Amino acid sequence: MINGKKLVALCTSRVYEPQTHGYIVRLNEHLKDKGCAVLIFALNSDIYWEEDRQATEKYVFDLIPYRYLDAVIIMDEKIKSHKISHKIIDHAGKFNLPVIIADGHYEGLPCTSYDYDKGFEQVVRHVIEYHKVKKPHMMAGHDNNEFSNQRIEVFKKVLAENDIPFDYSMVSYGNFWADPCRVEMQKILDRGDLPEAIVCANDIMAITVTEMLIEAGYKVPEDVIVTGFDGYEEIYFSDPVITTASCDILDLADITAKMTVDAINGKKIESQSIVPAFHANESCGCPKHTENPALLRNRFRESFARLNDDNRVLRLMTSSMQSSKTPGEMVSHLESYKLNHTLVVVDRKCFEKSINYFTDNRIQDAAKEFVLIFDSANPQKYKEGTLDISSAYEEKSEDILSLCVRSRLLEITEGGYPLIFNSLDFMNRPFGFICYYFQDYLISDYTNTLTVTNTISIGIGGYINIRYQRTLLKEMDEMYRHDALTGLYNRIGFQNILKSMRTESEYINKPVTVIMSDLDGLKFINDNYGHAEGDNSIYAVANALFNSVPESSLSTRFGGDEVFSVVFGDCDPDEIVSNIDKNLDEYNKNSGKPYKVSTSSGYTVSVLDENFDITQAIKDADEQMYIAKNKKYQEHHPSRRRTDRRASDN
Repeated sequence: MINGKKLVALCTSRVYEPQTHGYIVRLNEHLKDKGCAVLIFALNSDIYWEEDRQATEKYVFDLIPYRYLDAVIIMDEKIKSHKISHKIIDHAGKFNLPVIIADGHYEGLPCTSYDYDKGFEQVVRHVIEYHKVKKPHMMAGHDNNEFSNQRIEVFKKVLAENDIPFDYSMVSYGNFWADPCRVEMQKILDRGDLPEAIVCANDIMAITVTEMLIEAGYKVPEDVIVTGFDGYEEIYFSDPVITTASCDILDLADITAKMTVDAINGKKIESQSIVPAFHANESCGCPKHTENPALLRNRFRESFARLNDDNRVLRLMTSSMQSSKTPGEMVSHLESYKLNHTLVVVDRKCFEKSINYFTDNRIQDAAKEFVLIFDSANPQKYKEGTLDISSAYEEKSEDILSLCVRSRLLEITEGGYPLIFNSLDFMNRPFGFICYYFQDYLISDYTNTLTVTNTISIGIGGYINIRYQRTLLKEMDEMYRHDALTGLYNRIGFQNILKSMRTESEYINKPVTVIMSDLDGLKFINDNYGHAEGDNSIYAVANALFNSVPESSLSTRFGGDEVFSVVFGDCDPDEIVSNIDKNLDEYNKNSGKPYKVSTSSGYTVSVLDENFDITQAIKDADEQMYIAKNKKYQEHHPSRRRTDRRASDN
């Protein structure tokens, strides 16, 4: 509980599936009446039982704010991973939270589940005892899978009670899914000796088996009876309609809601089971039975009504986000009807230019510092110039109720509808989450969560990656264009930028001044103090020049101890030369070096027109610089005659 609001976490998968959607609607209405708000933590893809693979969207379950919750509901069969369920149960236990298992069984916990064995037994008995089948075959799930093995045992039991011998040639393993089922079904067809009936462990495989029989020229049920299990909605759109046993999701929601409320109130709770309802249908030769087909049809029609247009909008959003130059520009592309009623929260560190967020393990191992970067109710707040990602809140709680978004989420719960959370991930690395706070139960909204979450993940993730690549390219370009010792432009960098500036109207036909500076006594410093000190002196002269010219100037070192600047527009070159000397005087005063750094400077002034020759201008400035150097040399050595223009360096 927080601020007087009771919070219940629902852990599930695929909120857009009609059965899960119906469960959410019924559960939320029950809990809302009891003063509870439902927070849904959802996967968008199957994790599959004990499959040990990297699936970063399961990070959404790491975002559960256990310390503020009043109860946790786990839809175990929807999540399909006991590892994830056990992790949630363990965390909830640390906060003494009641955990209710919906459609599953965990020792010591209150569970509401379907009696799949009894439900499947109804189907098998109908085939064997009502339709008098003597030569059945079973399309099971995964080999050595708990659910599959239980249904095989039911199949064997019914056959034994009806004096039908069983052997494992009567079982194929379709892995509960269409593609592996097609492989196994093709083997049956290739035998040429078809069974009288194929009893499938779920509806997906029953639809696949039926389609393949019809494609091969057989009739269902005249040639082969086919049955399914689980009440998968698509069976009502197949031809023939599949015989199945349907798990009433609304009954599950009713029982789960009551158990949750009782648990919150401290009452003792007993586990309960629901027997799936058997529905004989056309695929076994019985009359057609449909379960509210108009409602089902409307759900599917609503889901796909704007599919093409939505996909176009989302593709454009993704590319626009990825090509953005700044975080504010990137976030501005989130303002779309597809993101109505959403919050987007990310780790502040993912916007740091200097790190590769998705490959740096140190970043991934560190706690995330969440910042709210988008709220569809106030998109202007997060656009260019107003988006603040400079720092996160001091509280480093890595859950959906971190300080950056807590008050907003609690405000949203007052609407009475559940909040849906998906994790945001890219390159198998999580970096934040998205919250959907729809103000209705439209299944089309719930369906959008899959594509929108994917779009935002790819859009932000791509932007982060491209931005880092730009940073690397800029650093490489800086290295390529700049002198390593002084940081001034090198020959290539200078020539490229000058070429560009010569075409800009603000500089054309305006004065241009070239100022050349040369370190005095470099050979003396090198011979007496070492080349490192000589390099330090060159850097000091370059820095003095750079800090003495206007910001728009091009300061350059081609090599050696000569540096020069090209100043665009009006300037006082004598004042610049004077400032160079002042900067070096200040340097000498504070350096603590046993030698003094000084420079001789010369300059030439021209006009930046089509006749301007930078090579000649540099040469002219160089000549003026050596005039100044010779003058300085004569002032310090009046009795010596110069024989070389560089004699003063000796």
